Amino acid sequence: MSGVEESLTALLQQLRGTGFTDLGFARVDTDREARQGAPEAIMAEGKTPEEIEAIARVLLDEGAGSVLVTRADADARAALRRAAPEAEEHERARLAWVARSVPESRGLVTIVSGGTGDGPVVHEARVRAQLLGTEVVVHEDAGVAGLHRLAPAVEDLRRADCVIVVAGWDAALASVVGGLVAAPVIGVPASTGYGAAFGGVSALLSMLTSCAAGVAVVNIDDGFGAGTIAARIARAAAS
Repeated sequence: MSGVEESLTALLQQLRGTGFTDLGFARVDTDREARQGAPEAIMAEGKTPEEIEAIARVLLDEGAGSVLVTRADADARAALRRAAPEAEEHERARLAWVARSVPESRGLVTIVSGGTGDGPVVHEARVRAQLLGTEVVVHEDAGVAGLHRLAPAVEDLRRADCVIVVAGWDAALASVVGGLVAAPVIGVPASTGYGAAFGGVSALLSMLTSCAAGVAVVNIDDGFGAGTIAARIARAAAS
């Protein structure tokens, strides 16, 4: 057996000991919070309410500090409430969540958005970052069409441990903010804008080609991913 094969065999043996619960239709990763510091979330799209409820019950029974359901319509949000009557929700952001043992808050994430229409993505990022144990400050509707509106956010941007910029259209706000702050900036291209915005593709390409060196970019409308990364960065920076 080669060295590569031996390494692969050792890895597979290690993975077999990692905790998950097999529901037949889903293998729920009950070990993810211990392994990564962030519990598995439930993306509601493509799942039935019954599947969402069953997954949520497993996560809660196994002691997840929080359970977050994303892309959640009314039926999905109701499914989580059946599993946990204390569940909260944000209809516009298509979220439902339960917070039972959120880490003590550490670090600051500042979120700024280009327009009010970016709100669903902004609040997906906000809730995820808060559930992972960070303070979050939000400044909405401060895009480059009226850049003076960014002024009230500057202090919070400069004291942040990590910044999230959500913007559609030309997404120039990410470069503007990236040139103002010392903290890492996570750009979230939003699917807002008319035809040539191509559902966020133009914003994605704009952010990827930003001349501000401290800007990294996640997928279109991925507030969940941005909130997860930002929380990890902010908590590490504040430790």
